Amino acid sequence: MDPVIAAAARALSAGDPLGALQRVALREDPPALALRGIAMAQLGEYDRARKLLRCAARAFGPRERLGRARCQVAEAEIALATRDLRFPAHTLDAAARSLEALGDHANALLARLVGVRRLLLQGQLDEAEEALAPLEASHTNAPLAALCELTRAGIALRRVRVSEAAAALERSHAAALAAGIPALVAEVERARRALSAPCARLLQGGHTRAVRLDEVEALFASGDLVVDACRRVVRSPPCAVTLAGRPVLFALLRALAEAFPADVPRGALIACAFGARAANASHRARLRVEVGRLRAALRSLVRIDATGRGYALVPLAAGAVVVLAPPIDGPAGAILALLEGGEPWSTSALAFALGGSQRTVQRALRELEASGAARSLGRGRSQRWVARPLGGFATTLLLPGPLPAG
Repeated sequence: MDPVIAAAARALSAGDPLGALQRVALREDPPALALRGIAMAQLGEYDRARKLLRCAARAFGPRERLGRARCQVAEAEIALATRDLRFPAHTLDAAARSLEALGDHANALLARLVGVRRLLLQGQLDEAEEALAPLEASHTNAPLAALCELTRAGIALRRVRVSEAAAALERSHAAALAAGIPALVAEVERARRALSAPCARLLQGGHTRAVRLDEVEALFASGDLVVDACRRVVRSPPCAVTLAGRPVLFALLRALAEAFPADVPRGALIACAFGARAANASHRARLRVEVGRLRAALRSLVRIDATGRGYALVPLAAGAVVVLAPPIDGPAGAILALLEGGEPWSTSALAFALGGSQRTVQRALRELEASGAARSLGRGRSQRWVARPLGGFATTLLLPGPLPAG
């Protein structure tokens, strides 16, 4: 292998993109273009990095399958770092299969991990857990071991399995320190801080307080009836009923749960569920229908009794009723949850991830910007949004190994 290419690849693997650029900045051969693209990605120049990697992939030609596959994996990492969820998953899967067939098992594992993290980002936890189960990083490859354990921790965090997440993060932190890549260490430490930071609000008896993830896990196991407004799920061990696709029913349930043990007037329920300023006969008839549907959906957990002025929630087994709410209600809360990952998002990517319109996302981002919770970077088509200042280069990028010299 070309010693200059090998030295540049080693610099990139050690987290030194400037050192790599010094070696290959003036070269136009395919391996040099690929390494320049990776270096530019580490420095946050994603658009330039994409162009260089695509040029390298074309220059490798159809016979250089290994180089082309590595370029595709690197481009997929950039898509993950920029939250471009429209990057074709089948391209990444094909690259992983090619790398496995050609004996590059480290980069094949990296490709699989990028795919798992993409699923995790999209909230497809079952699919992500299934895809991650057979993967195991070699103990001799510290960066991949760190990323593998970080991905396991991410799934455990979203499953609210705190002890499992903490153990995975400890293993990830040890591997990141062994790898000696500052950006990777910073990403693991950011994930570790999430364990001790408030993640939601607990509403009970007219009082609100912030809770950590371990407190949420204890709450789920407490036997109380938990109305989880973060995921629109009603929990009372051992049962859980999802209302994720029924926003009107969940709005009614949340209003009743926040008022527990008191009842809620019909006018207030109509306002929160239907957005009507003044209730009429049609609204009251619709309210009766929706309450009937809510009773049917939750018949194993609660009763909903009619009172003189409205309705009241009566749990069947649980002693208390609590509401677990996101830090910010509405679309802004969901957007903030995505931004908290630390990576920059475009409005189109946020809309795609949330399944909403760009206009709704833009309004919510303006609210977050006014409150100081988010800020924008760049302008026009290159504008991105973050929840906090970013330091260093793209932390999700791990690097392909040395590329063949033509």
